[in-house]
Amino acid sequence: MAEITAGMVKELREATSAGILDCKKALAQADGDFDKAVEILREKGLSAAAKKADRAANEGLIGTYIHPGSKMAGMVEVNCETDFVARTDRFQELARDLAMQVVAARPDYVSREQVPADVIEKEKEIFRAQLADSGKPESVWDRIIEGKLDKWYSEICLLEQNFIKDPDKTIQSLLVENIASMGENIQIRRFSRLEVGG
Repeated sequence: MAEITAGMVKELREATSAGILDCKKALAQADGDFDKAVEILREKGLSAAAKKADRAANEGLIGTYIHPGSKMAGMVEVNCETDFVARTDRFQELARDLAMQVVAARPDYVSREQVPADVIEKEKEIFRAQLADSGKPESVWDRIIEGKLDKWYSEICLLEQNFIKDPDKTIQSLLVENIASMGENIQIRRFSRLEVGG
């Protein structure tokens, strides 16, 4: 059994923002393996976040971002469970980052569930027309169309977009991380993007 030092706990805490006790337990469980401990904490955070997803989130704030030059702006309503969390610097920074994401990545919807059925059908028709010209057998079209739809959703749905500040994570995983670290359910209710002349 590897010895768990205070330095190891401190390093893991800085890397994950998890509590001291949680870091100590994860390192002990991972027998001192840092990467394994990070994974244990991540899994724990994800399951904790999943449990919080059903809780009512009626507090929050509107995050805003105005692009330099004042020609574009984004506003996002981000909800949490308590006014206390809404007032924290971390929550406010998250809301501002999300407003910046809206300006930079130009999503059309918060989630794929919000995309109207007729819009999805129209996109499928475009994909079918492309496949008809591709020479690929019709037996594989449905699978190809599903893959193309997933890629399309990742462009038009805010939750599925890659985070502009860290393209290795999606907005959904950014939310899950914040739910885990802040201990409250967090939801993006709606957003708006303004552009001069747009």
